[in-house]
Amino acid sequence: MLELNKSGTDRPGPGRLPAQGPGPDARPADDAPGTGEAAAAERVPLRPYLVAGAILCALYFLYAYFQYSRFGSPSWDLGIFEQEVRAYAGFDAPVVDIKGPGYLILGDHFSPIVALLAPLYWLWPSAESLLFAQAALFALGAVIVGRTTQQLLGGRSGLCVTVAYGLSWGIQEAVKADFHEIAFAVPLLALVCRALLLERYTAALLWSLPLVLVKEDLGATVAVVGFLLFVYGRRLQGALLAAFGVAAFVVTLVVLIPAASSAGTYDYWQKIDKNGEQDVSMLDSVLGVLDSSVKIEMLVFLIGITAFMALRSPLTLLIVPTLGWRLLSQDSNHWGMVWHYSAILMPVLFLAMADGVRRSRDSHRPWLASYAKVAVPVAAAIAVAMTQHLPLRDLLRPETYRTDDARSQAARAALDAIPPGARVETDITLMAHLTSDRTVYWVGGAPGTAPDIVAINLDFGWSRPIQDPVAYAEQLHPEASYRLKHRGGSFVVMERTSPEPAEIPGVPGG
Repeated sequence: MLELNKSGTDRPGPGRLPAQGPGPDARPADDAPGTGEAAAAERVPLRPYLVAGAILCALYFLYAYFQYSRFGSPSWDLGIFEQEVRAYAGFDAPVVDIKGPGYLILGDHFSPIVALLAPLYWLWPSAESLLFAQAALFALGAVIVGRTTQQLLGGRSGLCVTVAYGLSWGIQEAVKADFHEIAFAVPLLALVCRALLLERYTAALLWSLPLVLVKEDLGATVAVVGFLLFVYGRRLQGALLAAFGVAAFVVTLVVLIPAASSAGTYDYWQKIDKNGEQDVSMLDSVLGVLDSSVKIEMLVFLIGITAFMALRSPLTLLIVPTLGWRLLSQDSNHWGMVWHYSAILMPVLFLAMADGVRRSRDSHRPWLASYAKVAVPVAAAIAVAMTQHLPLRDLLRPETYRTDDARSQAARAALDAIPPGARVETDITLMAHLTSDRTVYWVGGAPGTAPDIVAINLDFGWSRPIQDPVAYAEQLHPEASYRLKHRGGSFVVMERTSPEPAEIPGVPGG
């Protein structure tokens, strides 16, 4: 089990920091470079991990690229983030019209770190650039996790963990879910954990600070980093960092997001205190954290992919804030093993596994010491076995690479019928293919705008089949008239025939 006050041998030794054995790359308390074993650990070659990272990056991007090319985006998020990055690239406020005309996205989630993608977007103004950036960030996490593991454990453990992390279900499901801001948190958390394990405590503090710019809930994770620093003996640094994390968490949720939101509040509180239209008390939310088999399955697989060795490391405490809000949420999308929510847990868990193995190798419990010797290859075998049922398995299927099927051709023909610069209202299918050079609204989410084009996929999965697309467009926008411009397969494009409104909601000077 997780132990904060035991050394790496299960027996406390004189002069050791709580919960932190000396390790092969231990450094003095002032973070100054060490000698001997530390210097030898620094000689762990980087090249094999860069090669492994490049392969993983290629696999992640290949999957995401062909999913995008086949018009298979699973949600509107890729379009949302491209609108945000496009705004930053144009030095504009991050307005995301998909969420509503003139919607300032910082009033939804606080992720200003996404602005770092603007230079890439200048070179490659497409949603594909975001998919590539995410693949590279995930692969960078694998490089950090793998090389750190070899520094801690030696042998070929590092490459085994690189494989286990790289194929882990949390990362694969995040790749399938298209781009999300948490891609930045993955390498940052890997660097934080690396610094903690190598006793580079100032580095751990510094790497944790940018996490508060990734997403609003990560301030709580930063606070846990501060707690660990405090336990490891860096009391002042730990206390200050914990206070900073808590303050950032509170200020972001109570001040910054409400200030940017038109509603003046943080909308996602409702994920905890409402189940549909029914109010849920905090006590009921707390009592219901394990009221679903989906939640329990997710927890078992989180620890199981590390061969359960992550439980031996205090680093596992870093997953508690993220798991906390997910288990409290009334939204079932947050509970399971799909979507992107578990990606930030992967570097923490795999480095916790490395730490757990290190702590257990010389245990006075023979069964634990024996198990520690095989835990890393067991974890790699689990990752490879699970991949048979995970997204990257599709890269072995020939149909994955076919983008000339009838549906894809019809979708591209619909795109060709939509002029650049147009204001378009559409569903998820075409959305991320339009956001680079059009103003895009979510279908039904832009009343009063009378967009130039309404483009829909009749097979999208509407609650009621759309029999007359033109009538549907005019039902959405009774202030305008539309005519059928293009129809091919299940894709229909209607263009406005009435004059553009003098004032367009959310558009200054519209």
